[in-house]
Amino acid sequence: MRSRLFILTASGAFFILAAIPLAAQPACEGHNALSAAEKAAGWRQLFDGTSLEGWHGYNGKAIPAWSVADCALHTAGVEGNYGSDQRADLTTDAEYTNFEVGIDWKASKAGNSGLLYGVIEEPKYQAAWETGPEYQFIDDIGWPEKLAEWQKTGSDYVLHVPNDQKRLKPVGEWNTSRLVVNGTHVEHWLNGAKIVEFERWGDDWKKLRDACETKELPCKFRDYPGWGMAATGRLVLQDHGSRFWFRNVKLRPLP
Repeated sequence: MRSRLFILTASGAFFILAAIPLAAQPACEGHNALSAAEKAAGWRQLFDGTSLEGWHGYNGKAIPAWSVADCALHTAGVEGNYGSDQRADLTTDAEYTNFEVGIDWKASKAGNSGLLYGVIEEPKYQAAWETGPEYQFIDDIGWPEKLAEWQKTGSDYVLHVPNDQKRLKPVGEWNTSRLVVNGTHVEHWLNGAKIVEFERWGDDWKKLRDACETKELPCKFRDYPGWGMAATGRLVLQDHGSRFWFRNVKLRPLP
């Protein structure tokens, strides 16, 4: 945005003396905007940098913990920085089938969140994780208890663990994640490296989903037979009672 300074002369005429660019907010500069190349490639913004437009609370829940702070989506957290997994997750108004998502995120110490997809909203579900898979975001180092590999950042939560290409930035720094969902094929990327890749809905995937207390995997989805089966669903940012920040949230539909 530019401001213009007008001078009124004795004759009543106006002249433009200067056009001075207004200083941009440092946290916003270069963020939450698409380049010409991205627009040409079909990317669209899911967060405009100023509002929660295009988002709502899962199953219509109120979202008092969510706000926009320093041009980022922000969840306020609770005492202890960890809360119920049935809080009001932030959910897209639109549904998606095949797509690629890019997102920058920053954790607080011992923070826990995630990006879920293929999420279904129905009254019988109390939380988004009961319906859709999750790209896990968590403080791997500062978590107060030892994490299993399937719990760590970048995992396809419970089912698939990251490979040795994973490079997680320290708490307080921004990470960049990418999620590709194209039919049965799913990829997780972190800071430029592909760290998880798998095919969903096949026999091997179903065995992992339905595993119960095998190889230290919990019976997480036993009571939700439809979990992970939706080809079309919403995207969700999880509020697990931790302070988190998200920006540059964008999506490109895939054919």
